[in-house]
Amino acid sequence: MNAENALRRRLLLAGAAGLTAATATAAALPRTAQAQSSAHAKAADPVEPDIDNTRTWGARSPRGSISRLSYRPNRIIVHHTVSANTSDFSRTQAHSHAHWVQDLHMDKNGWVDTGYHFLVSRGGWITEGRHGSLQALTTGSGFVLGAHTSGQNDQAVGIANEGSYHAGATPPRAQWEVLVALCAYTCARYGVPATRLYGHKDYGDTLCPGVFHDMLPRLRDEVGAALA
Repeated sequence: MNAENALRRRLLLAGAAGLTAATATAAALPRTAQAQSSAHAKAADPVEPDIDNTRTWGARSPRGSISRLSYRPNRIIVHHTVSANTSDFSRTQAHSHAHWVQDLHMDKNGWVDTGYHFLVSRGGWITEGRHGSLQALTTGSGFVLGAHTSGQNDQAVGIANEGSYHAGATPPRAQWEVLVALCAYTCARYGVPATRLYGHKDYGDTLCPGVFHDMLPRLRDEVGAALA
């Protein structure tokens, strides 16, 4: 892992540790102050992960309009992109992967834009997929219509992981940790329970998301812990 990515992950995890420390500090306060501090901690969101928006990674403009839905999604669906399991964990590679997915979806599938809302690289970098997804997530008041899972695109946030995981491969630690952070933040912003994390194959005849589907119980547990 390169130094830049290692530092970014340390800052992300340090933020999460800070929330834990704040809870511990509250235990030493008088009962009234402790109650106030506890209420504040429960209201706090999980740490907001670092997400590169479409402008940052240089996405192409959509080939048409992107539909913004006025209601909030009720689940998250996890995917993998069936790209190479690269050992390049850099931010540059994450941006290159985002371009590869967008080109595939627009030029081969004929879609208006990237179908997924967000992508998590093997190095733990998050990129916005479909235009408008990050702004919608930040406000938590609506989301954009995706193109990632038949019958679920108007109900679910689609998060895709770089790599191919249906032949025994396992995700790198950086990718897993940041996937947990992104799912926790998304659940918090949209009020989605950690129990409502699914895999693509739950809704169709597909191998996607490979081993991530077997890891869904662990993902739900770790996201639930972050929300708690």
